[in-house]
Amino acid sequence: MVSKRGAFGLLAALLVILLGVALAIGTGRGERVDIAAPAPAAPEVVPAAQGEWVATWSAAPSGAEPGTRDGLPDQTIRNVVRTSVGGNGVRIELSNRYGSRPVTFTRVTVALSSALGGAAAHEGTMHRVTFGDGASVTVPAGGSVLSDAAPLELPHAADLLVSVYTPESSGPVTYHRMAQQPTYLARGDQTSRLSGSGFAHASDVWRYLTGVQVFTSQADGAVVVLGDSLTDGITSTPGANHRWTDFLAARLRGDAEAPHLAVLNQGISGNRLLRDGAPDRLFNGASGLARLRTDVLPQPGARSLVVQLGINDILLQPRATDARVIVHGLNRLAEEARAEGLRVLGGTLAPFGGHPGWTPELEQIRQQVNHQIRTAGIFDAVVDFDRALRDPAAPHRLLPGFDSSDGLHPNDHGFRAMAEAVDLAELVDHTAEAQAL
Repeated sequence: MVSKRGAFGLLAALLVILLGVALAIGTGRGERVDIAAPAPAAPEVVPAAQGEWVATWSAAPSGAEPGTRDGLPDQTIRNVVRTSVGGNGVRIELSNRYGSRPVTFTRVTVALSSALGGAAAHEGTMHRVTFGDGASVTVPAGGSVLSDAAPLELPHAADLLVSVYTPESSGPVTYHRMAQQPTYLARGDQTSRLSGSGFAHASDVWRYLTGVQVFTSQADGAVVVLGDSLTDGITSTPGANHRWTDFLAARLRGDAEAPHLAVLNQGISGNRLLRDGAPDRLFNGASGLARLRTDVLPQPGARSLVVQLGINDILLQPRATDARVIVHGLNRLAEEARAEGLRVLGGTLAPFGGHPGWTPELEQIRQQVNHQIRTAGIFDAVVDFDRALRDPAAPHRLLPGFDSSDGLHPNDHGFRAMAEAVDLAELVDHTAEAQAL
């Protein structure tokens, strides 16, 4: 029986061939804004027809940005994001999921950052992004839009600038609340500006941008990570790309025997498996169970899912005080993802004994959930974050060298340990691959 994802995959493959031919003969819709020497370290250009569209970066929208009731009129927003795999064509996704009115983008560009995530663009890499019949696009409240292909040669692990200009007032800005990466603002339409001058204001959020896709022959698909603040990486070094998913992407790129996968971070701080964010904490997002449909399954090229959720169901009010309820939710999530053709890995719940909310009773629930994750066959494979992060002398606590100081969130060293806990070979279904051969 062919899964829904498999049926869509056949259609997508036909579309990819047509798009690939368009890119190969230079008729992609991206318009070059300035022409100069190509950026250094760009990958070797391959015939586009050999590739496919794969998501290389993502961020889950987490709500409506406070203080933006009328949007950000007459301002250019320059988002900075780190890609996981490269290729020779780029598409972007813009979201108005939490807007109350349509938002119009009259000009959008993509470019490579010239210096470690700063606002300045590298000469020769600036491309205008179009949407069907023109450069302007209006996204309805609650909606999203995918751009046409821009012929940008995108390296692995590149800092990509995505600049959007909104001339008029709109509803609240859909954003990702804790980016650990600066996003820049400038007055007027500065989308094609190469220098960083004028982009004086920086904030730690991503605005409107929720996905970057790359046309590539250098990846076999993507692994999506559905998680909370530990996946969001809120205690990692700002601007350093030291979330555990960044370290995982580096491992996949650096290991010749590893599967060639992009890594998509769909973490939202405070996110729960079973409940949506409370009315006073809507920025914690919808439940993980709901986000499977909105934030995981639509990702092009998704082959596997890592679930890192459950600790906030124990820690935040109203609490899930029965481990069986959490385990049931994890099992449901895994079954629904597998039904769509994904391989599903489950992460054990990390220690939080140094956190003010910790109690022996909550620790018992955590241990019960972890026992089921390890032994009940809920997932196709287990990523034991608990074992990777705990202090052997006090297993309810993080190892001191991994603790960011709040007892709950790891530091950069802890995030690296989380990435190293992943068995890279388990990210793909080798049995299915062997049967296909």
